[in-house]
Amino acid sequence: MDCKNSLKSIAFVAVATVGLCAFQVQAENFQTRHTRVAALSGQAQLTGHLPGQQTLQIDVVLPLSDPQGLKDYLALLYDPTSSSYRQFLSPQEFTALYGPSQQDYDATVRYLQVHGMTIVGGTRDGMDVQARGTVAQIESAFHVQMNTYQHPTENRTFFAPDREPSTDLPFALWHVSGLDNYSIPQPRYVNRYEYASANHVDPASLVSHATTGSGPSASFLGSDMRAAYYGGTTLTGSGQSLGLWEYYGTDLADLNTYYANVKQTNNVPITLLSVDGTSTSCVHASGCDDTEQTLDMTQALGMAPGLASLTMYVGSTDTAILSSMTTHSPLPTTVGCSWGWTPADPKTLDPYFQKMAAQGQNFFAASGDSSTWSRRVEAWPADDDYVVAVGGTDLVTASAGGAWQSETAWVDSGGGISPDKIAIPSWQKLSGVINSSNKGSTTYRNGPDVSANANFSFYVCANQTTCTANTYGGTSFAAPMWAAYVALANQQLVASGYKTIGFINPFIYADSITSQYGTMFHDITSGKSGSYYAVKGYDLVTGWGSPNGTGIINAIVSQK
Repeated sequence: MDCKNSLKSIAFVAVATVGLCAFQVQAENFQTRHTRVAALSGQAQLTGHLPGQQTLQIDVVLPLSDPQGLKDYLALLYDPTSSSYRQFLSPQEFTALYGPSQQDYDATVRYLQVHGMTIVGGTRDGMDVQARGTVAQIESAFHVQMNTYQHPTENRTFFAPDREPSTDLPFALWHVSGLDNYSIPQPRYVNRYEYASANHVDPASLVSHATTGSGPSASFLGSDMRAAYYGGTTLTGSGQSLGLWEYYGTDLADLNTYYANVKQTNNVPITLLSVDGTSTSCVHASGCDDTEQTLDMTQALGMAPGLASLTMYVGSTDTAILSSMTTHSPLPTTVGCSWGWTPADPKTLDPYFQKMAAQGQNFFAASGDSSTWSRRVEAWPADDDYVVAVGGTDLVTASAGGAWQSETAWVDSGGGISPDKIAIPSWQKLSGVINSSNKGSTTYRNGPDVSANANFSFYVCANQTTCTANTYGGTSFAAPMWAAYVALANQQLVASGYKTIGFINPFIYADSITSQYGTMFHDITSGKSGSYYAVKGYDLVTGWGSPNGTGIINAIVSQK
């Protein structure tokens, strides 16, 4: 019997089968990288080995069945001349066309069980299997040694595999999350007092326009951003579901405090959803900080106060969160992410971001608050080519709760050329996008794509303590604003009898190089951040700019 060939056609249905044939099966590597350069190079000093009985939770991701077919479909899906234009797939349709087979999924489940691990979550539609096991079981299943190292830039140790993982399955898997904690997701907000101390400047000098908000001490509320960027009253996000990517849970008491203090009412149902057993609670007394989580909600709800639902997707691995976001019912058509981290492989989330585009979902990621992107200033996930990167501006309104008046580039808006060397997408290759003025790359992905206010001018309540005015800023505020703004556009599309817009970058780039640009965006042409200046048209500080009232919405609806 040729065991290798037979195993390719059947699942691992019994321990005995594995035992008979495993010695003839060549170990299959994963299709993504897992090792950390710092650990392999010696930059991070080896400190030991994780105890064999220590328990870890992992998320095993299966590959797409037809990755090139999916890319070809996405090209047609966002081509207005194609019969497939905006014919979005359901999660089940996506699985049937591009997801893992039931046979491979079942084989993966059985393989983990054979190695003693307990299956705790994941679905075939989500392309993942969540499992819990001891370090010894994980080492056996993936042929690695789990070591501990001294982090080269942070005062802590981290764990990571000593080599690339592999399995005895007869097919390659895509990725396994949870094998290291080298890079822990960090929120993209900034405290101006901490910023001032680090940069040796007077905190008062950092906010020159905090005089036009309707919140305490003239700080901006989420409703002020709605008045400045949308300016209407008809659209509220009705019927639309919005998701927020969160690494930690939250205490909704902080959201309630915010609304009570500003004398407003929230009518949107909020769901705190744990995607992998991670606690959805965040109590400051226990050392948890929910500043990011609460401000994400206030900015999204302020822009779209009539959403059908807002779901906080809370998890401990990026793949588990994205898996849930692409399968949950109701499916969030717009998603905001104000966290940043450094994956071992920037390709890790590609299947999920592409799946979102195929399903008509938008993923808005804060571009960061440390100026120009570089190897030291991580852009991820904002520099992925299927993500909408949201930069920062300094906004002035005409009055408290009033209309947009002026806007300049925020000095720390993240942007530049992809440090992960992600290839330039087709929509940035369009004539008129990259030029000598903006100094963008014609080879790699440029960012951000769009922007919104990020100055230290917001009202924030968090951590069950005193609320603050004009203390926090960052592109953290801008990403959920944009997710909610596009929810307004989707509401209008549905009301007009059309499908939602889906991944917005192909649309906004194509239309922004036409005469419609001035009606769609506030073109930010003054200010700089790091190596780049805000210039006429697209630039690597503010992208195309901020929403100009109903201009983008009208342009979207006109294209149907």
